[in-house]
Amino acid sequence: MKTSSTGRALIRKAEGDKLTPYKCPAGIWTVGVGHTGPDVKPGVSITQAQSDALLVADLTKFEAAVGRNVKVPLTQNQFDALVSLTYNIGEGNLKSSTLLKLLNGGHYDEAAAQFAKWDKARVAGVLKALPGLTTRRAAEAAMFRKA
Repeated sequence: MKTSSTGRALIRKAEGDKLTPYKCPAGIWTVGVGHTGPDVKPGVSITQAQSDALLVADLTKFEAAVGRNVKVPLTQNQFDALVSLTYNIGEGNLKSSTLLKLLNGGHYDEAAAQFAKWDKARVAGVLKALPGLTTRRAAEAAMFRKA
């Protein structure tokens, strides 16, 4: 599956689209639509076309991660919500999550309730709930629950 335009819009809204690198609340250098990695360096701005290309590449990576780890059928909305979550928390966290275990056991409703548990980030060494993540997780859970 591929992320729909609705799924991409959710990710763009949650991540923003910044052409100048910045540190996210967890202290990670980020640019574009939530792009991170060794290629992101302070003071190195990108163009809108580069941001769009990074988003496409990042989505491909996280779509594949969802495809590798989810063993049950998904609707487009469920897939989009899981790609958005994985885009933010990474494949390793998805793989070890209770959400994935419940989902792969066929417990879709219980899995949807697990999105809310991923609203924290380590800030200055302390795990803190962040309002932006709380809002994002609520939007992802709502999308996941839509038929």
